[in-house]
This record gives sequence, structure tokens and C-alpha cells, in this order.
Amino acid sequence: MSYSSSSMSSGSGSSRRAFEFGRTHVVRPKGKHQATIVWLHGLGDNGSSWSQLLESLPLPNIKWICPTAPTRPVAIFGGFPCTAWFDVGEISQDVPSDLEGLDASAAHVANLLSTEPPNIKLGIGGFSMGAATALYSATCHVLGHYRNGNIYPINLSAVVSLSGWLPCARTLKNQIEQSRDGIRRAASLPLFLCHGKGDDVVAYEHGEKSAIALSSAGFPNLMFRSYNGLGHYTIPEETDEVCRWLTANLGLEGFRLN
Repeated sequence: MSYSSSSMSSGSGSSRRAFEFGRTHVVRPKGKHQATIVWLHGLGDNGSSWSQLLESLPLPNIKWICPTAPTRPVAIFGGFPCTAWFDVGEISQDVPSDLEGLDASAAHVANLLSTEPPNIKLGIGGFSMGAATALYSATCHVLGHYRNGNIYPINLSAVVSLSGWLPCARTLKNQIEQSRDGIRRAASLPLFLCHGKGDDVVAYEHGEKSAIALSSAGFPNLMFRSYNGLGHYTIPEETDEVCRWLTANLGLEGFRLN
């Protein structure tokens, strides 16, 4: 199932921009619905390709929502337009990030989750730039607001990052330590980060540094998995571990490997 585009905007005044999101694909749970996860694709991809993989996973209790990022000029491609959750000039957690784009994409994801039933656990996952957006959303949940100051409305139960990185890593620890609620939310949010040691797109060190930054910022329930020889893609060993981790951390029923 899919439904068509919507737009979200962030920022204020003259800097306000609208972002047109593409088609959203939904994979319905095959069993009892216990959790809903928004899964975010990588740079230049779309929601459809990931929805096919996610539908094949032995996770009958999860509803997957796979949106498509806006098409925008991307600095890392010399301004060539492609689907991207935010603009990026260099893949690193140290470079100043496109906060407006990150806020708009995080708000779009939160909006997709906002209509789920109250007894359903909510999560966000992604690959590459989608993983970066998922981790950014995790920080918004913990801080209680987007970087533009608007309230973050979703209570997250799990976040998964495959071959990604943490935007705005430098300031995170200081921001969390200023908020008692932030410290509490960070302590209770499970994070699962995976990265291939052979990744030639988002270097392994970015994934490792992101895990260290999150851990030092007060996320004790964090698992970081590395895979020897794995490039910028996913493999069954990795997706099997994601399935086991989600099942354990979301308390899912009916999980079994084929």
C-alpha cells in the first residue's frame, strides 16, 4: 500500500522553506500489531525498495512505514538534485548540519507515527542518510524538541541505524545534561547501530564515533555491531540481528527465523 506526498516546513520568517515528500509505502503486520516503525532510505533511494526487504523479514508484529525523501539539490553531488532527508556537503558527525532539513524530515516522520494507536510501540530506523535522520530523531525525542524549538511529540521505544552517523554530535552531551527529562529519556531509549568495516561511502569510523558520542551523552542501552568486510549495503547476518534486537527490545511475539 502507498499514499502520496505531503509537505512539511520548518524554521520561521524569511528562512522558512517547504519540503515536498514523495510516496510513502506501508507494510501491514501479518500477525498481531504490536509496533510501528518508520524506516528511512538512503541518499538517492526511495521508500519502495526498502519496503520489499522489510516485508520479507520474519517480524509479523511490526507495521513498517517507508516514506520517500524530498528531491532537493545536494551539496555532496555538486548541487545535483536527488532524494535526500537533508542537505549534506560532507558525511561526518562534526560538520555543521542542515538543521532546517533535519527538523523538517524528523517532523515528517513524527507526523507519520502520530496517528498510530496508543498501545502500539513506536520506532524509527534507517540506512545511511536515513540512519542519520533516525538518530537525529532520537536526539529530538530525548531533548523533547526539534532544534528549531518546536516540541517533539512522539515517545520512541527503539531506534535502529545501519551504516549511518550522528548529526550534531558535538553539542549533544551538553544539551542532554541540561535537562533532567533528557537524561531520563536517554537512559531508557534502546539504540542499535550497525556498520560495515569495509564501508567506502560512510566510513566505519563515523559509525564508531557516533556510537561513542551517544554512549558518552547518556545512552546506556546502546548496542554497536561491526561487520568485517561489509561495504555500504546490508546482509542477512545484519538483518537477522536487527530482527532479534527488535523482538527483544519491543517485546514482540511470534518471531522465528525461516
